[in-house]
Amino acid sequence: MSKTRIVRMALPLLAALLLPACTESAPQVLGTLEWDRITLPSPAAEKIVAIDVHEGQQVAAGTVLLQLEAARTQSQLQAVQAQAEQSGQALAELQAGPRREDIDRARAELAAAQAQARDARANYNRLRPLGQRQLVSAASVDSARASADSAEAQVRAAQQALLELERGTRSEQLAQGQAALAAASAQADVQAVTLEKLSLTAPRAARVDSIPYKLGDQAPVGAPLMVLLAGDAPYARVYIPEPLRAGVQVGDAAKVHIDGDATVYEGKVRSIRSDPTFTPYYALSGDDAARLSYLAEIQLGVEAAQLPAGVPVRAEFAK
Repeated sequence: MSKTRIVRMALPLLAALLLPACTESAPQVLGTLEWDRITLPSPAAEKIVAIDVHEGQQVAAGTVLLQLEAARTQSQLQAVQAQAEQSGQALAELQAGPRREDIDRARAELAAAQAQARDARANYNRLRPLGQRQLVSAASVDSARASADSAEAQVRAAQQALLELERGTRSEQLAQGQAALAAASAQADVQAVTLEKLSLTAPRAARVDSIPYKLGDQAPVGAPLMVLLAGDAPYARVYIPEPLRAGVQVGDAAKVHIDGDATVYEGKVRSIRSDPTFTPYYALSGDDAARLSYLAEIQLGVEAAQLPAGVPVRAEFAK
């Protein structure tokens, strides 16, 4: 066989081998499939007394999911409500002012003090000339004068006490009473909200993803009692390498491939983080291992509504 014929036969094969190398593939990024997660934390360290749903169940907004023991919170609510009632009555007493009986009693005490003062002053006036003539001791005169001064001081004190009652409650006392009532009412509202939260309900339509604690457990405050997956469809959380970042924008179309599923899902980029991060180990490919990447989310359509969370994905962006 001549060399010319061999070359002619090899040209088509060589062209077929070189064509894929010359055709650039669409940029691909790796990540995982996710749903919008709603975590319901424990509002109080109480025992779980009822679980009304199971993992994987679809629930509507407002559905009761889980119930915590409410006896202690109910007692605390009653205590702060009683305190608020007490503060309210104290404020009403301040607003009403002194009773007529209290004012009459103060007037009577003033009259008695005035009578005692007149008697003490008269006794001193009798003893003073006698003391000047040395018919009584100087100590007796001094004692009479002190008794008269003390009685007159009692009169002044009784006058001020009566004046205080007649003028009524001070504005500062009313303000303090109002503040005490507001504080007690706020505490009652807090306990009422806590009591209501002991019955966990779904904030929106979702699917129960996990129930970390079981019936009878007592989770600490803030611990996740239930995790829900919300939304009409999942999204792909992918890591865009730094060289591709400038070419990908929010709203760009993307094709998402799911491991184990031959279907190609259409999606759109809904967000891209502005702060770069290092690519996690499961998203490393080739030279990306030493590069920064940007976390992005690609929203899928309702055709992907049955896909589970956490499965690996790869996405291609249109050139």
